[in-house]
Amino acid sequence: MKREKFGTRMGFILVSAGCAIGIGNVWKFPYMCGEYGGAAFIFIYLVFLLILGIPVLTCEFAIGRGSGRSVAAGFEKLEPEGTSWHVTKWVGIIGSYLLMMFYTTVGGWMMYYCYRSIRGEFAGASADEISAGFSDMLGSAPVMAFWTILICVVGFAVCQFGIQKGIERVSKFMMSALLIIMIILAVHSVFMDGAGEGIRFYLIPDFHRMLEMGIGNVIFGAMSQAFFTLSIGIGAMMIFGSYIGKERSLAGEAVSITALDTFVALMAGFIIIPSCFAFGIEPGAGPSLIFITIPNIFAQMPGGQIWSALFFLFLTFAAFTTIVAVFENIISFDIDIFGWSRNKSVLVSAALIIVLSMPCVLGFNILAGFEPLGARTNIMDLEDFIVSNNLLPLGSLGYVLFCTRKNGWGWKSFLEEANTGKGIPFPNTLKGYVSYVLPLVIIVIYLKGYYDKFAEQGAAVLTGWMTAAVLFLGFIIICAVVRKKKL
Repeated sequence: MKREKFGTRMGFILVSAGCAIGIGNVWKFPYMCGEYGGAAFIFIYLVFLLILGIPVLTCEFAIGRGSGRSVAAGFEKLEPEGTSWHVTKWVGIIGSYLLMMFYTTVGGWMMYYCYRSIRGEFAGASADEISAGFSDMLGSAPVMAFWTILICVVGFAVCQFGIQKGIERVSKFMMSALLIIMIILAVHSVFMDGAGEGIRFYLIPDFHRMLEMGIGNVIFGAMSQAFFTLSIGIGAMMIFGSYIGKERSLAGEAVSITALDTFVALMAGFIIIPSCFAFGIEPGAGPSLIFITIPNIFAQMPGGQIWSALFFLFLTFAAFTTIVAVFENIISFDIDIFGWSRNKSVLVSAALIIVLSMPCVLGFNILAGFEPLGARTNIMDLEDFIVSNNLLPLGSLGYVLFCTRKNGWGWKSFLEEANTGKGIPFPNTLKGYVSYVLPLVIIVIYLKGYYDKFAEQGAAVLTGWMTAAVLFLGFIIICAVVRKKKL
């Protein structure tokens, strides 16, 4: 079966950037900037994007373009005879499904709040009413299920039309609209009365705050955000690498996508932080920032109904482009493994994702008593932990090792693929760094994620989870690196 390609280079960049740009750019990055010292954090974050995010993204693109397949079949095509690198494909397959098991719920929240904003439900509402509205949504299984199913149906409908007529066309429109809406919102935010203090808080380095938080914590926070913001590790970027030609070098494309993702994150800070300061509201992290803090601002703002609708439309587009990108990855699994048609894969995958999304939906209401990671946690927290703290770093580690090890694809093959075409070349001088330093950094991120997650639960619990993490990490490395005869 002939593999479809992107119609234009811009389509590839916007679709890939749409995958990378998600809710984390909006509700996590601005908060971390303020929490960790403003511009000082941004500088450290940009450094880690350059030395960590771009190399891993280039590796993922190279495997995709070199194999012409998704993560489900790419390793089999490129790995040397008698090696077991294909085992690592399950990190990408499981990770893509798990990510959509909770990200579709979050996307549904965005659509629902966009709908509520258009109806003017936040105009003149009190803080208690806005907070109660969010709780009511979480507590209603039918409401949660409806919006989750809706975004799944719309997302798979886009994918059914294929790369050029579906995903590329819709992503071009949504990403263009997202950027325009974001700029309008940012300009409006920074010119509000009282916004100056928020801009200073966001952009002026606060080294005293950095020392309070701990320089090590700030550096690790920037490193982790740079790593996770690009959606690398589960093949969501690899699939788009398989849809592009050889005209452009991959490092240059990775730089363009990273720059666009960073621009959105920075602009989100200009939207949120000055608005919070203008209305005397403390910026919070996570869902409370988006669904309680921001609606409270719009409720006080002249023309709040319009600005609220634009803001949640912006968020809906950001979530939807990520969802469609990962849906395409999931659809490609069936096409590459079973040889199914696109239509059959879309139908089967849509049904699976809708069913698998229901535990997350019910985890906020009917199954709210299930606290898998300790008090005040839910099913979404568990699914997010497995993906963000495990599969993303382990998948990225697999790509880097595969591209650098002699019993894998190898540095020479990787470099030849990455540097084919016009654009920024990937430096050969980075071989030692990518082969040894980068894997070590990823392992540190992986283990530190476990430490941060379970440190407050006591030494015994932390030791148990860290032991499990080390064993899991060792298993993945052994499966990927050790040579063995294929069955």
